[in-house]
Amino acid sequence: MIELRPPTRLYDGYVFDLDGTVYLGDDLLPGAAEAVTALRAAGKGTVFLSNNPTVTPAEAAARLTRLGLPTPTESVINSTLVLVGFLQRVMPGARLFAIGEAPLNRALVEAGFILTDNPEAVDAVIASFDRTFTYAKLQTAFDALRAGARFFATNNDRYCPVPGGGQPDAAAIIAALEACTGVHVEAVLGKPSVHMAAAALVALQLPPGKCLMTGDRLETDVLLGLNSGMDAALTLTGATPAAAVAVSRIQPTYLISNLGDLVRVAAP
Repeated sequence: MIELRPPTRLYDGYVFDLDGTVYLGDDLLPGAAEAVTALRAAGKGTVFLSNNPTVTPAEAAARLTRLGLPTPTESVINSTLVLVGFLQRVMPGARLFAIGEAPLNRALVEAGFILTDNPEAVDAVIASFDRTFTYAKLQTAFDALRAGARFFATNNDRYCPVPGGGQPDAAAIIAALEACTGVHVEAVLGKPSVHMAAAALVALQLPPGKCLMTGDRLETDVLLGLNSGMDAALTLTGATPAAAVAVSRIQPTYLISNLGDLVRVAAP
């Protein structure tokens, strides 16, 4: 039986995953309200990271606010936001074929990109979490990639946790495209990418050594923290059971039962 390892001190900045860490569906998870409220009262910076491209930062902030944790939109960063910023730097105004839902498509159009389903006109294919995925979309992406289009993705999560289980996520879309084309995704912009970590640190205006990343997944949340120089806590409220930690090559700095453990030992 692996033992919990809660933090023994407070940090200046806290980066939180959302789904499976702070909330699940429309309910806060145990310890979330206690931790975020106490940290804010102590003057600590808080920012929320989400790989979920189907929920906008404004919608996530509104959900947190509705659940009792008032949060401005600028304190929420999701994979779509980071993808858009990346694409604006590397191929502004490009013609894109996006396998994704309305929030992603809307964000791309608002950022000046052109969406097209003509494979010969596509500069880049975007793979994302898409509950409307069809064979027709697969065919268009297949044709575009074989014609030389670049290949990017919002995130690489295997599934998105929801009450009662989970939904296949963007990893399934990426795998389908790679399997049929032999083309590998060029960049995944969500956690654990350096792009996502940099966005969080910019929002907090703090160096990584003064920040703690907390989430429920080793391969995204914990790895993002460790790779960027932050300490990282794994919470057992979501996708990762304690038994998985013992056999993983990714080892969190801390192992907690829920977010409340962040402040119960090292109270302000």
